[in-house]
Amino acid sequence: MKKHILFLTFFTILISGCKVQEVKQETTSAKPKLVVGIVIDQMRYDYLRRFSNRYSDDGFKRLLNNGFSLENAHYNYIPTYTAVGHTSIYTGTTPSNHGIISNNWYDKFLKKSIYCVDDSNYKTIGNESSTGKKSPVRMQTTTVTDQLHLAQNMNGKTIGIAIKDRSAILPAGHTANGAYWFDGGKNGEWVSSSFYMENLPKWVLDFNKSGKADSYLKTPWNTLYDINTYTNSIVDDNIFEGKFTGETTTSFPHDIPNLKEKNGGFNIIKAIPAGNSFTADFTKAAIIGENLGKSNYTDFLAVSFSSTDYVGHQFGPASKEIEDTYLRLDKDLADLLSFLDQQVGQNNYTVFLTADHAAVDVPSYLQSLKIPAHYLSFSKFKKAALEITKKYFNSIELIENISNYQIFLDKDKIESLGLDKNVVAEKLVEEVINFDGIYKAVSAKTMQTSNFTSGILNSLQNGYNQKFSGDVLLIPYPATLTGGRTGTSHGSGYSYDTHIPVIFYGNGIKKGVSKKSYEIIDIAPTISNLLQIEAPNSSTGKIIDEALK
Repeated sequence: MKKHILFLTFFTILISGCKVQEVKQETTSAKPKLVVGIVIDQMRYDYLRRFSNRYSDDGFKRLLNNGFSLENAHYNYIPTYTAVGHTSIYTGTTPSNHGIISNNWYDKFLKKSIYCVDDSNYKTIGNESSTGKKSPVRMQTTTVTDQLHLAQNMNGKTIGIAIKDRSAILPAGHTANGAYWFDGGKNGEWVSSSFYMENLPKWVLDFNKSGKADSYLKTPWNTLYDINTYTNSIVDDNIFEGKFTGETTTSFPHDIPNLKEKNGGFNIIKAIPAGNSFTADFTKAAIIGENLGKSNYTDFLAVSFSSTDYVGHQFGPASKEIEDTYLRLDKDLADLLSFLDQQVGQNNYTVFLTADHAAVDVPSYLQSLKIPAHYLSFSKFKKAALEITKKYFNSIELIENISNYQIFLDKDKIESLGLDKNVVAEKLVEEVINFDGIYKAVSAKTMQTSNFTSGILNSLQNGYNQKFSGDVLLIPYPATLTGGRTGTSHGSGYSYDTHIPVIFYGNGIKKGVSKKSYEIIDIAPTISNLLQIEAPNSSTGKIIDEALK
């Protein structure tokens, strides 16, 4: 009898323990109340490591130490531009499918250059400017944010925030409750489009009236710490950096109050680290104002920190300005994560952090170190291309447009002369390769009839959209830019532009690190799997299962 009682007691304890464990598993595997996608504009992967000795434990290091980091994640297409990057992150596919082939591109149907999110069917919400005539209409696929709305029968909220309009609009998708961007100049206000709403919410109006933007422009931009301790960057005053209009030197401090009017008024906040702090302030206001993470549904907040890109373009990756910008951004991230802990609950949200592209070291700086680097003149290239068509086809009217390292042919003119567009395109491919600075050239027909499975031509193919792209596609030498010899840019398929951080953190995410090869298009299907929803409708990425609990 005693043995029987002991057995029943043991069995009861065993069952109870199993139930406790089951409850615990259910608690930890519950979907997050809020997903926060953070995109840092122009962040190279090496910034995570280069400045790590000065990062706090609560910003980048918190994500790295308690989240899952991909050390070998890359963009897998060309061109690596802002609009394309944000779209690819959230659609889980490349320009070949989603249709955003650049920031601006030549529309061969409209016969003019277009901007990725311009849409005259809508008006600005927030003021009388034209900065809100925008929508995501040119994005041909759904986003993970769209799919979350669909899965929840349009319940839950999706909000997009960025200083840049394209960085707010494209991630938020077609079904967003709101996307907000900064209208600088004389206005200094966050605005939206009638695509989303008829009036700005009260919390946005209150934020715009708060004087936050002006408060960030009242003091000079000096280094956060003693500049002599900034050992991860080159000398402050150098010939490789650009200046603000009105400056005589590139050195700290930058007198922002006195530079404001000569540099676009409130637009100058975009080009200094304060722009990131300002974005974080607005993000926190959105979380409170929209009650994100408080309902029975999962909300999605897509945030892009854009000022890193402006600083990078002007000063370059090796500058003290970039070092200071990332040390300050680390503090902004720490503050935002702490706010999420308090407002949403530490176990109730999931974050992913990545970048829309990286950047090359300033080519003139590389040249000073005897590292191969180049500057390409598009005006000279255009002249050379016209000489080719004149020589072989006796016409300088066969090329309609040259932009984004693509040649668009005038098909009507070619046909009127009894020529074959494929013959013209292939002859250009054969000849432009002889132009100094062009490393590879491929025709649209080759893109359509060949399958490049690896390397930079695979990236070119992933970025080629049969409907929208040009007839000849070009790849310059590594470390090649157009324009002036100060500051940097991006857009290539080389590793300096493609290697970016990808970190997952929070609800449903393991702690760890992976050195496996992953692509930027893998983020959306991974988040979709975490949320147990359908991936975006043209997704070609894979689930990063080793990051998920």
